[in-house]
Amino acid sequence: MKKVLIIEDEQSILKLLTYNLEQEGYAVESSMDGQEGLEMALKNTYDMILLDLMLPNKNGMDICREIRQEKNEVPIIMLTAKDTEIDKILGLEIGADDYITKPFSPREVIARMKAIFRRYKQTETTTTNGDEEEVIVVGDIEIFPDKYEVNVRGEAIELTPKEFDLLLYLARRTGRILSREQLLNAIWNYDFAGETRIVDVHVSHLREKIEVDTKKPEYIITARGFGYKLEAPK
Repeated sequence: MKKVLIIEDEQSILKLLTYNLEQEGYAVESSMDGQEGLEMALKNTYDMILLDLMLPNKNGMDICREIRQEKNEVPIIMLTAKDTEIDKILGLEIGADDYITKPFSPREVIARMKAIFRRYKQTETTTTNGDEEEVIVVGDIEIFPDKYEVNVRGEAIELTPKEFDLLLYLARRTGRILSREQLLNAIWNYDFAGETRIVDVHVSHLREKIEVDTKKPEYIITARGFGYKLEAPK
């Protein structure tokens, strides 16, 4: 049974989410206080956190940031009444996996959760006895999909789940130019163009971790006006 933490100070929303998640078979714990919710997130193990942005004592942005600073990669979906592009980008920049704007239906939240769980499952270890471990090599980058690990120039690097998904998706299509819309749909399950800035933000983060010089990237190449491709340095 998957365990979900809801950090939400609106009692009606908290009750609605709790009821519907429990009906779906999830074990639910909750907090209506930001500081208490953060302590629960760091002390216990959860499969998912639903995190409100505006909370008493500590806001959702700070909670998300502190969770990621502790190298905790639990999936996080941010719940908020704010709907501006900058709010979404900020939430995703600090490590949230998804962003849902109020008002929303419990069905939408559950669908987004299941989509994230599917992506995580795709990167879990699937190697069985006698099977060779898959390794994808692009230049000095080694990607181990079964172990959820990446080495760059012989050194292990830490990626968020979304960064790993993006790098793996690009690596499986080395040399192909992929549009921002394609990447958005494949990694974030969004099939519209309005959120493509999210792709640019994550590409920027990836470049900081794999490129020698982010101003002159050799691996993730920009196809101006279209998208990106991954290739080995020439």
